[in-house]
Amino acid sequence: MRVKAMVLMVGLGAMTAAFGPESIWAMPQQNDVKTDAGASSTAEQTTEGSAKTNWSPSPLPVRSNRYPDERDSSASRWNFKNYGMDILGDQKDIWTSPTKVRFSDANWLIPAAMASAGLFATDHEFSRHLPSDPRTIQRYRDIANGSVGALAGIGGGFALWSAFTHDEHQRETGFLSGEAAIDSLAVVEALSYATGRQRPYQGDGGGHFFHGGSSFPSDHSAAAWAIAGIVAHEYPGTLPKFIVYGLATAVSLSRIQSRDHFNSDVVIGSGIGWLISQHVFAKHHDPELGGTEWPSLRELTDESKSSGPHNLGSPYVPLDSWVYPAFERLAALGYIETDFLGMRPWTRINCAALVEEAGDKNRTMQPFSPEVSDLYEALRNEFQPDLDAVDGDGGLSVHLESLYAGATEIAGPPLNDGDHFGQTIINNFGRPYEQGFNSYDGFSGYAIAGRFTIYVRGEYQHSPFAPAYSGSVRELIATLDANPVQPANPFLAINQFRLLDTYAAAHVGGWNISFGKQSLWWGPGEGSDFLLSDNAAPFYMFRVSRVVPIELPWIFHLLGPMKIDAFFGELSGNEFPPRPLIHGEKISFKPTHNLELDFARTVEFGGVGRPLTLGSLFRSYFVVGYVDNATPANDPGIRTGGFDFTYRIPYLRDWVTVYFDMAYRPVKAGFNPGFYVSHFPGIPKLDFRAEAVNSDTYLTNPGEYLYFDGFYHDLYTNHGNLIGSWIGRQGQGEQAWSNYWFTARDRLQVNYRHEKVSAQFIPGGGTLTDVGIRADWWVRPRIGLSSQVQYEVWNFPVLHPGAQRDIATTLQMTIKPPDRWFEKNRHESSADQGVDQPSAKEKAGS
Repeated sequence: MRVKAMVLMVGLGAMTAAFGPESIWAMPQQNDVKTDAGASSTAEQTTEGSAKTNWSPSPLPVRSNRYPDERDSSASRWNFKNYGMDILGDQKDIWTSPTKVRFSDANWLIPAAMASAGLFATDHEFSRHLPSDPRTIQRYRDIANGSVGALAGIGGGFALWSAFTHDEHQRETGFLSGEAAIDSLAVVEALSYATGRQRPYQGDGGGHFFHGGSSFPSDHSAAAWAIAGIVAHEYPGTLPKFIVYGLATAVSLSRIQSRDHFNSDVVIGSGIGWLISQHVFAKHHDPELGGTEWPSLRELTDESKSSGPHNLGSPYVPLDSWVYPAFERLAALGYIETDFLGMRPWTRINCAALVEEAGDKNRTMQPFSPEVSDLYEALRNEFQPDLDAVDGDGGLSVHLESLYAGATEIAGPPLNDGDHFGQTIINNFGRPYEQGFNSYDGFSGYAIAGRFTIYVRGEYQHSPFAPAYSGSVRELIATLDANPVQPANPFLAINQFRLLDTYAAAHVGGWNISFGKQSLWWGPGEGSDFLLSDNAAPFYMFRVSRVVPIELPWIFHLLGPMKIDAFFGELSGNEFPPRPLIHGEKISFKPTHNLELDFARTVEFGGVGRPLTLGSLFRSYFVVGYVDNATPANDPGIRTGGFDFTYRIPYLRDWVTVYFDMAYRPVKAGFNPGFYVSHFPGIPKLDFRAEAVNSDTYLTNPGEYLYFDGFYHDLYTNHGNLIGSWIGRQGQGEQAWSNYWFTARDRLQVNYRHEKVSAQFIPGGGTLTDVGIRADWWVRPRIGLSSQVQYEVWNFPVLHPGAQRDIATTLQMTIKPPDRWFEKNRHESSADQGVDQPSAKEKAGS
């Protein structure tokens, strides 16, 4: 009820201003009368008067004057009759808007629906992280009520103050703020009554609909964002925006923290308020008074058709795609200089720009060698449709990217616990496997509409039954992890459909904003990365990534092009504690064409037993250094830093690249150096790569440094697999690969891997050694076969006396269906042969 009273205050302020000093508002004003010389006008006097305040409006090009006659009359248009009719007209527009939906509105409606579905799916789990202390809850309720009151005071204050200043701009701001708030509350109250959703503290906390509740959507959030939107666009200065949007954000966050609403209630309520505010502003605002343009979402998405590649949607290329080795070979040969190996995946538009860069190098440096020409042609054929799409109409396009089926037969007992012992199969998106027949059958595809992208990859997975660990092994694991001994449950056969990378994304001004399941690889290596890799299944995250490199101003331009990647997500399958959260940030620089420097940080925090508050969230981002004796309330989480670099040796630049990856927590660090030889003299199709990886560091207790914490016993795991390096908690390892490239996509590879786990961690220690051979062959341009045979010997005395052997044989078939829709767009976009087409670097903003 408080929010309704506060909104009523805005309306009363407007009514008081309209009818209290009626003699002032009704009489002709001196500054409304034009002189014979035409030297003054209402707009000029308003601008001059408002320039004396901190809320001075910026000039706005006149789009339309919806009330041309009323501004010259002696009476203001703001009276009870007009105000009531405006609100009734707004309600008619709002409730009949579904009948006016156009097909092009799918550009924003579909991503909004996807984001809403994601919020509904995670509401219950997220709310369980929140504080339950009554004093904390009341504090957040006070913050929300106080912030709504402040916004209502700003809106009502404008209306009241204008009665004395006779400032039409202030008057309009006050009236439109009240109108937008009233419109928003009318809609929210109707939806709340119709949906009847329970609040987080009602029932079983599941937020069930049609149970007589009033949680969906949030009325506080709707009113706050409705008022904030009007004020921010009437007075578009930095300070006013910071104040009103800051207050609105405080309202939204506090309503979640106080457990009065779920995430979806607040986000959708805020969106309702903001959209209604835009409608009220666009319909009733007089542009001659000042303010700024406020286009609708329909106008914004329509503009994306001609706004260029900075706003063109584009999906990420999967991490297991053949294009990444091809790009690295081109870069090592000196034909690409703007690649960022430490931050993958890349979008298709980004890849297309790299292809064009290689073409530019060919024209300015030297003709392609046969090997480079093959790489360039294969990559150009892959990404040419994306470049052509930039010249298209930006309409809806749907693409079936791939169909694939894979099977792995494992003869002999494999290792399947990288956290403690080792893994027979690594970097495989956390696919389950056991001794016997394993399979996965999947698909991937995406849709693009203007700046928006939806990507889906899913597969059906099968792995056979396996017996439980022995009692002694379960006791050892319990001791290593400081957990209770787990029951002797066997590993049941798995037959499941699982989504891999599946997300909705929007590309805005060189930034890709995405939400859903995603995989990241934050390092330059091929086989291991300490912070993030595809060793585990993708996890849910909200991600913001800089697609187009930028350069900092002033002296910071010496750092060269820069990219930023940041995410906020939740890990699944953890038990000690369940449902931990994780966020990470990475920044990459290229000071020279040869050198890439990357700095990263991840924080695992929250989870059952660690309440999620604004304070804990703030500390997880900004607290640095070691925190001794932290309580659950002030613990900043487990913070892991990362640093890596890539350097192409100048005198050997055509064939030698060295790189280094490191993860560190206080005192000690794990490291992962490597080097890559792109070809050998006289054998241009042969390459070689070698890496070493070491996590054998601890302070006092073995195994309690990387990938373990006294509270987060399942640290850095998702569904039981490490999201970082396969080396695990206290091991040393080496890897080596050599490829003979018949074409850009066809190769024969031999590989080697060795792991040694410290005896200080596992009694008696342990070793794992495997060698393998792999062949990738595209028998047709759209049909590819991949086969691999791996022979492994492992010896962990605690698991089995003596050495154990296994052979894993894998066969996969991939089909890339013809993309008829893309072909159609390509022909249409190249119809005008008389106009010079921009380069891909211009298209992709490189």
